[in-house]
Amino acid sequence: MSGGVTLRDLSVAYSGGPEVVRAVNADCPRGEVTAVVGPNGAGKSSLLKAIIGLLPSQGEIRIDGRRLSDLSARARARAVAYVPQRSRLDARLRVREVVDQGRFPHRAPLVSPSPTDRVVTEHALREVDALHLADRPFPDVSGGEQQKVLIARALATEARILLFDEPTAALDARHVLILHRLFRRLAGRGFCVVVVAHSLDEVHRHADRALLLHRGHVLHAGAAREVVSAGPIKEVYGVDLREAAGLRCFLPGGTT
Repeated sequence: MSGGVTLRDLSVAYSGGPEVVRAVNADCPRGEVTAVVGPNGAGKSSLLKAIIGLLPSQGEIRIDGRRLSDLSARARARAVAYVPQRSRLDARLRVREVVDQGRFPHRAPLVSPSPTDRVVTEHALREVDALHLADRPFPDVSGGEQQKVLIARALATEARILLFDEPTAALDARHVLILHRLFRRLAGRGFCVVVVAHSLDEVHRHADRALLLHRGHVLHAGAAREVVSAGPIKEVYGVDLREAAGLRCFLPGGTT
């Protein structure tokens, strides 16, 4: 399926600091779940922030074939949505009001939600199994529930490219599976889903393709089961990877 995110010679550096992403070339197509993996400090979160335009970058970023730099802020918000690792939102907005923020690119400033906005918001909450939270204050729900609300807000944008930074970190096992099922459903509907992940087992089981980052470089890219395999993982993490009921990592010599 055509479209998605295309990166060519992408480099990212924080002001006055060294490059944290270096000359990345990658394709994250629509219709697939692409996982971004690598050790802490590899540049995974910075890569996502550059794609959404939150960090300045060098090189080329294309969103469904269009240069990111050519898109207005409103067009960018309609095309690609980003879910951070955690929320800093502490205003006592109801959950449905937080999700409705995803509708802002679709209406003029200070205009009340339309019937269409309300339908989309409710559908987004239902997709992440959070409709029962709709009238609760956002700061009062648990960290895992807040993460689901932020995902619903991204879905409410109706963007076809969705970027998630460690979305399962605060979720229990049941909701991790629900979320991966959602990602698969979205990919099946033609979305481009890009997920920063720490769990190699989740990537191996649920992603279509993977980018393995180390010190800002993409060392391996391709089918997830080929990237998350013994050779590449030993090269980057310095651990042995073994598969039984699931993937397990061992330090050389057999110690877990």
